[in-house]
Amino acid sequence: MALLATLLAGAAFGLALAAPPGPMNAVIAEESVARGWNSGFRAGLGAMTADLLFMVGALLGVVAVIRQLPLLQGLLLAVGGVLMLYFAYGAVTELRSGFRSADAEGKGFRKAFVLAMTNPYQILFWLTVGVGLLDPGQVDVLAPLSAALAGTVVVETGSPALLVGLFGGIALWITGFPATLVVAERRMDRLAPAVAVLSAVVLAGFGAYFLYDAARTLL
Repeated sequence: MALLATLLAGAAFGLALAAPPGPMNAVIAEESVARGWNSGFRAGLGAMTADLLFMVGALLGVVAVIRQLPLLQGLLLAVGGVLMLYFAYGAVTELRSGFRSADAEGKGFRKAFVLAMTNPYQILFWLTVGVGLLDPGQVDVLAPLSAALAGTVVVETGSPALLVGLFGGIALWITGFPATLVVAERRMDRLAPAVAVLSAVVLAGFGAYFLYDAARTLL
């Protein structure tokens, strides 16, 4: 029972990490409607690969070092902001050149991976929640609600089952999200340009915010 609860809790965490609107999903959405499910999935795989590296970094203590180096945090924010503005420009450029261009095939993984490695939100997750998930212990999920429910759902933090569930949830999202967009795009021809514009707006907004945050951190 504890194993199942831990797996489901991990999957819930994975979906919660992957599903919210943001720069990663903007890239996945743009790649999906512009070049198909394969490209959207590869973009999601790039972001998930970055999470795997962050997890290893958290296990080795590397992520904790970033927390203590404000200059490095500021530089990451600045690089992430510039990349997001660059990819926003790329999304707008595709509106002029047309979609599903073969020369851009395969770039989704690299684009999402590089962006994820400089994404302060993903780094922050592994600095806080991620470290807690890796720390061995137990969380009685329903105990705060009622004493009668104590012990009903117990999650084992730091266990392989939790990590399997976490990345299983992320994998479920990066598989289903692009598929949903591709199906919708086939039924509505105007979806691709609309998603490209929305992706550009999201990326540009986050990019500008990250540059502003970087300036505050560095100055």
